[in-house]
Amino acid sequence: MKPKTPSDSRTIMTDLVLPSETNPLNNLFGGELLARMDRAASIAARRHSRRITVTASVNHVAFNRSVPLGSVVTVEAAISRTFRTSMEVFIDVWIEDRYTGERTRANEAIYTFVAVDDTGVPTEVPPIVPETELEKQRFEAALRRKQLSLVLAGKMKPHDATELKALFME
Repeated sequence: MKPKTPSDSRTIMTDLVLPSETNPLNNLFGGELLARMDRAASIAARRHSRRITVTASVNHVAFNRSVPLGSVVTVEAAISRTFRTSMEVFIDVWIEDRYTGERTRANEAIYTFVAVDDTGVPTEVPPIVPETELEKQRFEAALRRKQLSLVLAGKMKPHDATELKALFME
């Protein structure tokens, strides 16, 4: 399979926060933001694999800043690393100041998607080649995140987690 870059999968979704999407504090519901992130990540995974994709896990979500009513929210998703049939998708959420237009990174998330064929059987995905420094950092860290997830799920023995050993042993 021909390798692709994160920019090949980049997905950008921009929307407005409406009153029906907010909590009593007039901030975007966390679940609404999760749904937006899932949609953007799904599109990025499909762009990369050119297959049907399913959410395998939500590995990390950080709600660092609230997103107020009326805000313009941009969700950016791109593949950060691929494995045999799975893809890690890194998601950045930006809010735009209503008056200045300045964008601030508000939240982030990391999802894992699996590519499947028409019958739901996992299928191989193309490798990814990071280009920018940030893409390279996310690519390298993805293997550590995957190994940690496998160890915690009991699917990998701690002594087999080569990337994690490097963090704790000299």
